Amino acid sequence: MVTKNKIDHIITEAIAEINSNLPKDKQFLISKETPLFGENANIDSLGFVNLLVNIEYNIEDEFNLSITIADEHAMSQKNSPFKTLGTLSEYVLGLVIAGQKK
Repeated sequence: MVTKNKIDHIITEAIAEINSNLPKDKQFLISKETPLFGENANIDSLGFVNLLVNIEYNIEDEFNLSITIADEHAMSQKNSPFKTLGTLSEYVLGLVIAGQKK
């Protein structure tokens, strides 16, 4: 069963994997307010793509469900699901719930 805590754990695992390859001063902070884009973000575009791919793989492993996080629907939303880790978590939760209903 999907829960917000499981999704947050999956995202935290994906971040930990990325952080394992970064120096301490460049590591990604884990907080729902952590920005994913802009000058305050401490992740570059390649790191962002790696984060999304890691989350997608972890979702598939945990729920046996294939999702695509960065698609046309996500990019066209008025409020970007990629603004912070918190908005990303809510968006991924919605994708998993919708995918399980199919």
